[in-house]
Amino acid sequence: MSKSRLPTDWKAASVQRRTRRRYAAERRFRLMGLAAVWLSAGFLAFLLVSMVSEGLSGFRQARVTLPIDLAAAKLAVTPQQVRGRGADLALAGAGLEGAVDRAATQAFGPGGADLISDGAWLVVRDAIEADPALLRRRTTIAVPVASAIDVAAKHDGTPAAEAIVTRLKARGVLTMGWSAGFLTAADATDPTRVGIWGALKGSLLTMAVTIALAFPIGVLAALYLEEYAPRNRWTDLIEVSINNLAAVPSIIFGLLGLAVFLGTFHLPRSAPLVGGLTLALMTMPVIVITGRNAIKAVPPSIRDAALAVGASPVQVVFDHVLPLALPGILTGTIIGMARALGETAPLLMIGMRAFIAAPPSRLTDPATVLPVQIFLWSDDIDRGFVEKTSAAIIVLLVVLLAMNGLAIYLRNRFETRW
Repeated sequence: MSKSRLPTDWKAASVQRRTRRRYAAERRFRLMGLAAVWLSAGFLAFLLVSMVSEGLSGFRQARVTLPIDLAAAKLAVTPQQVRGRGADLALAGAGLEGAVDRAATQAFGPGGADLISDGAWLVVRDAIEADPALLRRRTTIAVPVASAIDVAAKHDGTPAAEAIVTRLKARGVLTMGWSAGFLTAADATDPTRVGIWGALKGSLLTMAVTIALAFPIGVLAALYLEEYAPRNRWTDLIEVSINNLAAVPSIIFGLLGLAVFLGTFHLPRSAPLVGGLTLALMTMPVIVITGRNAIKAVPPSIRDAALAVGASPVQVVFDHVLPLALPGILTGTIIGMARALGETAPLLMIGMRAFIAAPPSRLTDPATVLPVQIFLWSDDIDRGFVEKTSAAIIVLLVVLLAMNGLAIYLRNRFETRW
C-alpha cells in the first residue's frame, strides 16, 4: 500500500525560501532584459548624436564676399557665348579661373588666392551663366573659402587659419551658408568641392539592377520550392544550399562577381551593372527564404477553396496565394535591399572604389556607391573630409531609414490576418 502524499505546507520555511529565490531570479531576468534594451538604445543614441553633431557642419560652408570687376578682366567671351550649351567650356577657356584668383589677390592682398577654394571660380561661372550681363560690370559674389579656413570657421583650426578667420570676420566678409553643392556634386580632391550626388546616383542605379534581377528570380524560386517542388533529397539539398548562401560572408559574393562578371564575361569594371549583378547574387537567397515563409503562411483553405470553384493550380498560385503573400515578400525584399545598399566589401572586390568625379549616366559608366564613398573619404588625411564623411553617413542612414519605413508601411498596409 503506497504512502499517501501530504499537502504542501506553503508557510514552511523551505517553501518560502524557494519562492523567494524564484521571484528574485525573475526580477534579475527582467532587469537584465531592461539593461540590454537601455544599452542598445544608448549605443544607438551615441551613434546618432556623434554622427549628427559631426556631420551637420558638412552641410554648411563658409563663404567670403569677393568683389570682382569682370569688365576690367576682359575675358575672351561674349554674353551670347555663355547662353548656349558650350558656356562652361567658353568661360573655362576665357581665363575665368585666373581672373577670380587676381580678384582675390586684389581684395585680400598677397596670398589672397589661397584664401578661396579651388572651386570658387565655378561659383562665379554659374553666376555669369545665370546673368551674362555681369561680364560688363563690377559685382560682388560670395565664393567658398579654402578647406583649412572652412574648418577653422566651423571648429578649431590651425593658428594661421584661425587668424585669417578672425581677420575676415572683422572685415565683415565671412559668412556661413547652406552647402547645396554637397547634395548635387560628385567626388573631388578638394573637400570644399565634394558632393554626395555621384555616389547616391551610383547606389540608385546599382539597386535598380539588383531588384530587377533578384526580385522576380527570388519570388519564382520561392513559389516553385513551396508549391510545386517534389519532396525528395534533391529539394532538401537545394533548400539547405539556399539557407547556407544567405549566411555566406558578402566578400565571397564579391569574389564570385569578380571571377564571373569581370573575369569570364569581361563586363566593365566599376559599373553599376556589375555591382547590381553581384548584389543580386547576395540578396536572392534572402528573398527566397522570406518569400517561402510568406507563401507558407497563406492558409491551405485558400488554395482548397480556389480549387473547389474550378481554378487551375497556376490560377491558385498567381491569383490567390501570391497576392496574399506579397506583403511579406515585399517586406523581406526591402530589408534585403537595405542590407545590399549598406554593403561595401563585395563592391570593393569588383573595383567600385575608384575616384569618380562625374555622376554616372548609364549602367555601364564608371561609378561608386555611398558606402564605398564613405570608406574613401574616411581614409583621407585632410581634416575637411572628416565632417564630409559624417555628413555622407547621415545621408546613408536617411536612405536606409526610408527603406525600412517603407517596409513597415507595406507590411501594415497590406498585411492580412487570418
